[in-house]
Amino acid sequence: MLKKMKSLVVQEEGQALTEYGLIIGLVAIACITAMVTLGSEISGVLGKIGNGLKKVVVPS
Repeated sequence: MLKKMKSLVVQEEGQALTEYGLIIGLVAIACITAMVTLGSEISGVLGKIGNGLKKVVVPS
C-alpha cells in the first residue's frame, strides 16, 4: 500500500488526477453560483408549470 502511495507522488497520473479534481471543483462552484443566481426565476417557472398542470382534467 505504501509503495502504491509513493508511486502516485512520483508518477504524473497523480498530478493529472489532482488537476481533474480541481476542474470538477470549479465546475461545481460555477453550477452552485448559477443556481443561487437564477433560483427565484427557476422557482417561478416551475410554479407556473405546476399551476398549469393542476388545471388539466384527467379523463377517467
